[in-house]
Amino acid sequence: MNEILKFIKDAGIFYIATIDGDKPRVRPFAFAMEYQGKLYFCTSNQKNVYKQLISNPWFEASTMSKDGQWMRLQGKAIFDSNKEAKANAFEVQPGLEKIYNNPELFEVFYVEQGEATFYNMKGESRTIKLL
Repeated sequence: MNEILKFIKDAGIFYIATIDGDKPRVRPFAFAMEYQGKLYFCTSNQKNVYKQLISNPWFEASTMSKDGQWMRLQGKAIFDSNKEAKANAFEVQPGLEKIYNNPELFEVFYVEQGEATFYNMKGESRTIKLL
């Protein structure tokens, strides 16, 4: 999981795809953290991405490194209402409090049944499963 989180953080921006009815929806994200051995992301419960993940928790994320490698991460979003998990997100990235200034709107979720595949321009790939 450390390799996956480092790749995401080094890239800076990554994209999460969800399903809205029968159509894919993709949007940029910039926050990821490790908490209690799990890979976490965050959003607002007022956003469509939250509603889409509640309706269908399966998602895929993708990002690319500056040297042309890329990663696809797929898994199931499990929302965590634990206040300590949310507090940890604010500690990891203090600027989140300005974006999500109402704790009732702030949501964190972790990846369950996750699998990340790394690719390079030579056509090589390798896969890491999240436990």
